Amino acid sequence: MDRLLQSVKININENIYVKDPESSDLGKRIIEESILMINDMGFESFTFKKLGAKIGSNESSIYRYFENKHKLLLYLASWYWGWLEYQLVFATNSISNPKEKLEKTIEIVTKATEEDSSFSHINEVLLNKIVINEYSKSYLTKEIDAENKEGYFIIYKRLVTRISDMIKAIDPDYPYASSLASTILEGSLHQYFLRDHFPSLTDCHAKNAPTAYFLNLVFSILIPKTK
Repeated sequence: MDRLLQSVKININENIYVKDPESSDLGKRIIEESILMINDMGFESFTFKKLGAKIGSNESSIYRYFENKHKLLLYLASWYWGWLEYQLVFATNSISNPKEKLEKTIEIVTKATEEDSSFSHINEVLLNKIVINEYSKSYLTKEIDAENKEGYFIIYKRLVTRISDMIKAIDPDYPYASSLASTILEGSLHQYFLRDHFPSLTDCHAKNAPTAYFLNLVFSILIPKTK
């Protein structure tokens, strides 16, 4: 099983990068160190020049992988959503009961992140923190519509669709399945952000409290279909 998981590759839209960072040791170091640095100093202060100095490589070598740091952030976010999707599919594939399947899905996408040994060069715990704090910067731009057409957000949108389909399987008459699905994903990030920075604005203070909150929210809304 461990060998199977180690063979998993998260496929990212090729338009996001110039050269696939997974294709070389340098590319993997760029990803590994960028996660550490962005988490430490924030996306605004992070530069390719600083990254090059950290990994002992010319700044120009980083541009051979990514056009700019915006594209790097898009890559990191896409990788995170792809990793979350692979966990979701793997954990729910054998679950036939629609309610149990959605419960497991909500648990996976809202729980506190743990490091995954299947990807040794990526610290998923720190990447989760980056997504919580910086993900909105990847799409709150003037280029959002063009980048959406290029498929930069396809993994995130696919994950929302998967959850939306699970909601419809429980309550086909619920008219806001996609809205609820995206609220689960975005809302979970927001609750963790509030917990860390504005604790008086959330009740989700325990480790996995966002999971309990969204389970309560979702299943207070949905009316299971009757046979």
